Amino acid sequence: MTSISPWLVLTGLGAFHGVNPAMGWLFAVALGLHRGSRRIVVQSLIPIAIGHAVSIGLVAVVAVLLGLIVDQHVLETGAGIVLLGWAAYQALYGHRHRVRIGMTTGMVGLGLWSFLMATAHGAGLMLVPVVIPLCLSAMPGQQLTAAGSLPIALAAIATHMAAMLAVILVIAVSVYSWFGLSFLRRGWINFDYIWIAALTVTGLILIVR
Repeated sequence: MTSISPWLVLTGLGAFHGVNPAMGWLFAVALGLHRGSRRIVVQSLIPIAIGHAVSIGLVAVVAVLLGLIVDQHVLETGAGIVLLGWAAYQALYGHRHRVRIGMTTGMVGLGLWSFLMATAHGAGLMLVPVVIPLCLSAMPGQQLTAAGSLPIALAAIATHMAAMLAVILVIAVSVYSWFGLSFLRRGWINFDYIWIAALTVTGLILIVR
């Protein structure tokens, strides 16, 4: 039986992405306020979800395909190096390369923004250390195959997305309906630093274990 731990990790990463305003809820609230509609806030979750899912899905597919031809230890070490490199890039240049799409954008533009933000943050990269072992643990004889790993990878993405969207929905509707954006001026956690630390720690674990 597959351990529940990877699924908890996927859920936790999804919840973290949901709390992070850079991953969608802040844009959804701002767009709703601009158009004066809570319905727009809720509808914004659709393109946000599509853009994020496409971004992490592409990374997951590449990781699974590489897992068919590359030894797992080599793949994990390579993923660790990429994570460390991405953490360094985010620390040095991440604040200079922001995705700029205005509040007048439509749902297509919002989906594109979500895709670019998830890609820029390396959201899919953080799923690789979970998806590959998860797929392997479900394969008879620990042999990774494209046909057998696809349902597991899709389930992993769905679990991650469900947690993220649930958190975004709660925060976005609460901020729009009751709290407003003024509370951000009184202080907010810098999730970029936390994300950089998470990328670094995960990369180191993959390399040294």
